[in-house]
Amino acid sequence: MTEIVKFKENRDYRRLYSRGRAYVGPVLVTYVLKNKSKNVRYGITTGKKTGKAVQRNRSRRIIKAAFLKLAPEIPEGFDFVFVSRAATATKKSTDIERCMQKQLKKAGVL
Repeated sequence: MTEIVKFKENRDYRRLYSRGRAYVGPVLVTYVLKNKSKNVRYGITTGKKTGKAVQRNRSRRIIKAAFLKLAPEIPEGFDFVFVSRAATATKKSTDIERCMQKQLKKAGVL
């Protein structure tokens, strides 16, 4: 079984921004890159444009919930970075999950 690991270091985010492929949606931007390990790794970023701390934290929570719901379907060996947009904080996790699922299918991961 694959382990789901969260990014801890800035270099991981920078690597995905520079080498990863981006999939843009109205509420979420997803960066995808194949890795050499058997883990699924992910990171979530929210900028100041998303809103104040409460909105940024809510955005992170609903993105994480949507990703963990889709995680069993994801094969091993992928890195993801999810970037929230201004509309993310006002959406429900099911809307985010639908957008994320569409982006991951487009990426060929699901």
